[in-house]
Amino acid sequence: MGERPCKLGIRLAETRSTALFQLATQLPGAVLARTLGIDITVAVTWQRAAAGDWGAYAAEASRSNNRPDSSRSGA
Repeated sequence: MGERPCKLGIRLAETRSTALFQLATQLPGAVLARTLGIDITVAVTWQRAAAGDWGAYAAEASRSNNRPDSSRSGA
């Protein structure tokens, strides 16, 4: 069953992780665990990973906005 997607270039493990990550942004850990039949600790780990560190994101976004953009300078 996994051969056909691989032949098409679909990486099943990465696709599964992406789907879990997306669901974890939208569902509480308990619902995620119950719906997918995974352990609650795994679901909570996915939920925490999906929440991210918004403070770090804001800092990085700020730094990248303050860098000179070589495409705008005509270089």
